[in-house]
Amino acid sequence: MSEEFLWVEKYKPDTIEDCILPDNIKETFQRFIERGEIPNMLLNGPPGIGKTTVAKTLCKELGVDYYYINGSDEGRFLDTVRNKAKNFASTVSLTSKASHKVIIIDEADNTTPDVQLLLRASIEEFYNNCRFIFTSNYKNKIIDPLHSRCSVVEFSIKSKEKPKIALEFYERLKDILTTEKVEYDSKVLLRVVDSYFPDWRRLLNECQRYSVCGRIDMAVLATFSDIDDTSLIKFMKEKNYPEVRLWVNSHLSNDPYVLLRKLFDSFHHKMVPTSIPQMVLIIAKYSHQHTMVADSEVNILAALVEIMVECEFK
Repeated sequence: MSEEFLWVEKYKPDTIEDCILPDNIKETFQRFIERGEIPNMLLNGPPGIGKTTVAKTLCKELGVDYYYINGSDEGRFLDTVRNKAKNFASTVSLTSKASHKVIIIDEADNTTPDVQLLLRASIEEFYNNCRFIFTSNYKNKIIDPLHSRCSVVEFSIKSKEKPKIALEFYERLKDILTTEKVEYDSKVLLRVVDSYFPDWRRLLNECQRYSVCGRIDMAVLATFSDIDDTSLIKFMKEKNYPEVRLWVNSHLSNDPYVLLRKLFDSFHHKMVPTSIPQMVLIIAKYSHQHTMVADSEVNILAALVEIMVECEFK
């Protein structure tokens, strides 16, 4: 499949200014561009929020040569780092005027501690000629010796920033659909943006899938369900496990990360203050696990059962 067929590639931004980011994050990268120099960096945040896109866009805007490696490709990763990446980092660019090359290690948190130690050694060995940009969903899986050698940029969106960023998602998506000659219902589009926010990559992929019929309308809402937290909280207060399990089963069409995130926001307002810290720890634990478990239903149910047992609702 051609990359240009995929909307996430076809409509990727050309500059940092074009990236949909909170102002403080965008300003950080724009300062790097103004200086013409970047440090070793760790870009951390949830999947699909734009970490890899920003890393590549930053390199292009600075005019530096970069080499991309996916940390999830365990079978070839070590060989790539030891050979191809080492050769790239140790040579001077003949086409770029930038003072450094860049190696992008995507999903670095999926690499083992031994591999990360190798990467730490590479940072020191090639410092005069190369910079490293790492991306991660969970920075706690990055070893301290590597973490401490990087400037960390957190890709997080504060609650007060969400309406502005979501509106930018919505307006950008409308432009894309207009360009692709796909009709859409504005209310449905707003609902879709809200459902997948802040996962811009998944939002685009899903909208491209919905657009096959030439229109995004009420019919697409049948592909995912409303998150009815009111009934769930009632069942959890009653310690009604069978109903909680049925609730989870009826909401499996939602992305697990999105589901847990929405429950996190909702529980804050429905729980006694002394229980909130424990609830936060529980949801953080199971959100972290959801990319590694074989059965999402069991993982979400386990999170809710633990909250039901350990926390108290108003």
